[in-house]
Amino acid sequence: MILNLKIKPVNFKFSNYMSQAFELMKKDFGNIFVAFLLVIVMSIIPFCGILAVGNFYKYLDRFKRGEQANPGDIFNFDDFMPYFILQLILLAVIAVLYIPMFFIFPLIAMAQYSDTIGFGSVFFMIIYFMFFFFAVIFISTKAFYMPALISLKGVTDFQTAWKASGMMTKGNLLNIFLFVLVTSLVANVGIIACGIGLFVTLPFYYTAQFFAYDDAMMQISHDEISDLGIKEKF
Repeated sequence: MILNLKIKPVNFKFSNYMSQAFELMKKDFGNIFVAFLLVIVMSIIPFCGILAVGNFYKYLDRFKRGEQANPGDIFNFDDFMPYFILQLILLAVIAVLYIPMFFIFPLIAMAQYSDTIGFGSVFFMIIYFMFFFFAVIFISTKAFYMPALISLKGVTDFQTAWKASGMMTKGNLLNIFLFVLVTSLVANVGIIACGIGLFVTLPFYYTAQFFAYDDAMMQISHDEISDLGIKEKF
């Protein structure tokens, strides 16, 4: 299916996605809320958390288009294998990044009981933690569109989805990072409201992400002439 897509850097419209999420939730919060509750339930199943979110994007896609959208469709396992492989690879990458920890933690422990740990060791620990932090952010940002490619466009090959997402995020890594940061802050505001507000702000977080995905999928699915409403004749 990737052959039918025109992979290119996406024009990222930061503020649009948040306003569109707000409007859609205002339109019918009840059904979106029920669907999100089912996402939470399905996430209890091992290795099904990301799959549940992907199905939530599918649900919102049908809901936005005015098609029949059943919250029960969250329990759909058609995309289980692509997401399962994605999670295994991500776990492997994180495990590799954690390997230096086996050397750093003993150094930290020794530093508490010895004066022999020099500035070099401390400097190395600081550099490593900075590298780990930025590596996680870089990888997660580059992979931002992978869930959309899997759930909304049926791209099931990990390498293909990774390369496509990398091309789509080109020039937008900072904007995407700030978007995720802002929506995450909004989502966590619900914790302040005794946890109850989390059931409002978390659906908003994923709905805003959906609109970012939906816009990107439209951009790589249509050329400029199609976007202007002009049909090409062959």
